Amino acid sequence: MALIAGFDEVGRGCIAGPVVAAVVVIDGHLHIEGLTDSKKLTPQRREKLARAIRSNAVAFAIGRADASEIDRINILEASLLAMRRAFNALSVKPDLALVDGNRYPELPCPGKAVIGGDASVPAISAASILAKVFRDREMEILDSLYPGYDFVLHKGYPTSLHTSRLRELGPSPGHRRSFAPVRRASVPGLG
Repeated sequence: MALIAGFDEVGRGCIAGPVVAAVVVIDGHLHIEGLTDSKKLTPQRREKLARAIRSNAVAFAIGRADASEIDRINILEASLLAMRRAFNALSVKPDLALVDGNRYPELPCPGKAVIGGDASVPAISAASILAKVFRDREMEILDSLYPGYDFVLHKGYPTSLHTSRLRELGPSPGHRRSFAPVRRASVPGLG
């Protein structure tokens, strides 16, 4: 039976923290009740599903690109880089790769991009969940390293709370300085 890899990333819309990609390799169809786009799940449900995915997948891996890499190469290229890093970290190489979205990264494997795949393709849904759980944990670490920004609450997305903290405190080392809200907060009087 062919080994299928599902890829997804999280954190593209954030202004702080890494972009994280996950890949989950399955043999045929992954039978875990409740797989869907990670954004549709509660944190508790994601954690429970992540445990089931790690137990039932043929293989899985995480790749990431940090804020400084995002600033250097842009968020799209950083997302594709994170996917390539996840692929390279796999212990088992797939026969086919399915990637959420409209861009297929340069991988040494045949595959295709699937728009909306995080809600419709089990392997991609599984990758979406693993990526979100991993990134949320990284944001908890960032929260402890840079208290005051409340990263644990908004996970780096540009919420009103986050942009307010950013204006008050200025950017942290975990912020993406090439993103407009962070650039504005870096210049006195523009935040």
